[in-house]
Amino acid sequence: MPRSTSNFVYSLSSEKKEEGSSEPEVSNEQLTRILKAMARQALKEKTPSVQDLEKILQGAATEGKAGQKEDEQEKQTESMGSDEPITKYLQRKGYLKEDKKWLTKKGFFEIGQRMLDDIVKAINEGGLGLHETKNIGSGGILLDSTSKLERGEEFKNIDIPRTVLNSVQRSGGGKFPIEIKFEDFERFETREEVKVGVVYCIDLSSTMKYSAGSGEGSRIEAAKKALWALYVLNKKFFPSDSIYIVGFGSLASEVKPRDIPYLKTYDANDNFLHYTNYQAAFRLALKILKKDGAHNKRIVMITDGQPSACFVDDESQKEAILSEKPYSHFYKPDAATMSKIRTERDSRLDIRDEMVYLCYRYKQVDPAIHAKTLQEAKKCRREGIEIDTIMVSEEEELLSYVEGLERQLRGRAYYINPEKIGRVLINDFILNKRKVLSSRHGW
Repeated sequence: MPRSTSNFVYSLSSEKKEEGSSEPEVSNEQLTRILKAMARQALKEKTPSVQDLEKILQGAATEGKAGQKEDEQEKQTESMGSDEPITKYLQRKGYLKEDKKWLTKKGFFEIGQRMLDDIVKAINEGGLGLHETKNIGSGGILLDSTSKLERGEEFKNIDIPRTVLNSVQRSGGGKFPIEIKFEDFERFETREEVKVGVVYCIDLSSTMKYSAGSGEGSRIEAAKKALWALYVLNKKFFPSDSIYIVGFGSLASEVKPRDIPYLKTYDANDNFLHYTNYQAAFRLALKILKKDGAHNKRIVMITDGQPSACFVDDESQKEAILSEKPYSHFYKPDAATMSKIRTERDSRLDIRDEMVYLCYRYKQVDPAIHAKTLQEAKKCRREGIEIDTIMVSEEEELLSYVEGLERQLRGRAYYINPEKIGRVLINDFILNKRKVLSSRHGW
């Protein structure tokens, strides 16, 4: 079978390489195009398999080469040896794995970093003051001021130049070798970094698959891309903080951060899971934050619709609703649905021995659903958790409802263009971090 030249990106010689020679590599420009293409495909509602990904990535890698004559390309291919599939190259380099969730940890963070770089460039300069760290875990903020090391204190964060200067001054200067005594040691002062725990509740109802606007992609893709970059920001610059993700429709489930790209919306074929249950999101977020040791806690809702579902705790609540609306619909997922969600989405729906009341009213919120939503949100507020809502919808009724809800919760509600959600979320995260530090330490 003749070799296809349209898929040529780079090639590896089939002959034994000379000692000291390196394997052929894709260029940085090609790798950037390939990783961007991988990101677009991972974020899609239907993620392609590794096999389908090969053709897509080959096209991305050869962008800009369409003008190259086919016979010249064929000659180049033959002279360099046999091709290695680009997916195999990416596996060899640690970006890709043979799995339905094909991004490796390296691939996830590499792509997320590039997304973050693009977003930060778009944010107005104004001194974000980001100081990257490779350390993961709790720690302290190192200040410019110093103090004498006291006996019993940990022997770390020593200001070496200051310590040596103290020794020289004590000895009168000019005496070598320098003899350092305990009283010479000075250490940088530290201030305990205030830990922040945030749960981002992302709406997975069916309308989130609608177009994001003038740009490519949908609302859900824009939200996932923003959360992906935000998580990388958190790990690199604020490692003591915690970011959690909750996906919700009629029910909610916690999402592993590295599964953010693979989040899918629900639709009518998902057994009534495509409604919007704010209460489910608040309840699961509260459960998560209660276990987190953060000093400051927040819930950020990302949604495009009003609540259209809530929990019904017992038969008396159900009967109360039916007395007002005899044709109301109630739902509880069966074992087959729960198993399907675990298998296909690798997540567990958060539900107790209760039913879900479903009621979509065009441009209105059912009173029973509003009452349950507000009740759950107030539970979060009593625990000291701030609640903010980001709306990716321009419907006036939605804005009005959410603004009213946030007024009662003393939170913030604002509409954003889905195409700008990344810079809004990242800027908000950084500004909130500053606000927390300022209120705690008077900076």
